[in-house]
Amino acid sequence: MEQEFSEIQEFVEHEIVPRYDDFDAGHRRDHAHTVIEQALSLSQYYPEVDRRLLLVAAAYHDLGLAYGRDEHHIHSARIVREDERLRRWFTDEEINTIADAAEDHRASSGHEPRTIYGRIVAEADRVIDGETIVRRALQYGLKHSPTLDKEGQYKRLMEHMHEKYDYGGYLKLWIPHGDNAKRLEQFRQMLADEPAFRRLFDRVFDSLTSTNQ
Repeated sequence: MEQEFSEIQEFVEHEIVPRYDDFDAGHRRDHAHTVIEQALSLSQYYPEVDRRLLLVAAAYHDLGLAYGRDEHHIHSARIVREDERLRRWFTDEEINTIADAAEDHRASSGHEPRTIYGRIVAEADRVIDGETIVRRALQYGLKHSPTLDKEGQYKRLMEHMHEKYDYGGYLKLWIPHGDNAKRLEQFRQMLADEPAFRRLFDRVFDSLTSTNQ
């Protein structure tokens, strides 16, 4: 089993992770590595989880971005099901489990992940760090709404922050283990302090626009 896990790891690293290089700055290979590492770390609390399936679900979770952001989770699941190479290691049932987990990772999907694999990947995908959240959201805004000036970007970003991260927002945490719940509460407190949050935005905006990242 460990040898097979190592084979899958090598396949993921050489064949799957490099595909993230074509995505926006917030979803490059470092993001893929982070989600994989966090998912495997969370698996320690669930001895029934097959780490092979979890590794692949985490690695494939954002591949659908190649077809746009709005339905990327659906395309990620399709990519899993259509990748014949996975049949070297997995049964049809296992591939469906992997695909469901990849599809269920999205915070705005509107329903609870169907399996423990989906819950773990969804949780691993939650990078709850104030500066990282602002940087990724702003990178997306600068790329997809380049005509907005600084104040327009700030307004767009704040609307997204409240819609996703504030109390009642659509971001849900599914795993009781780890530090995400505490970090989310800290971020909500930061969000409520608008002068401090504006200073964070200004710093990140200036760093991104001055270096053209």
